[in-house]
Amino acid sequence: MENEQHERRKDIDYDAYEADFMEETAAEIAVPASAREEHIHREHEVVDRDEGKGYGRFALILSILSLFFLPIILGAAGIILGFIARRKGAYTLGAWAMGIGIVSIIVGTFVLPFF
Repeated sequence: MENEQHERRKDIDYDAYEADFMEETAAEIAVPASAREEHIHREHEVVDRDEGKGYGRFALILSILSLFFLPIILGAAGIILGFIARRKGAYTLGAWAMGIGIVSIIVGTFVLPFF
């Protein structure tokens, strides 16, 4: 008797569980969103690269100037603009600006006070 009641509860629980997941699903016919976004980004890629080069050149100039005067201020500005240039697509210019800015800050902080 106890076994029969347990089996009935088990069947009822199973039916309730199955009813919760009876849903209708469908596939979309449109182009996936990732393909559309990639196409949109390709159209604006040329403008972004040119803008990144401008930031990169300015960052590199600031970083080089920081080697000669105001190393902490101009070096920090070169690092920040170099990071922005890398985000805009000018990877090499941004990396060089950040590297030279870091070297300038290190030299200006630890080496130049001894001379």
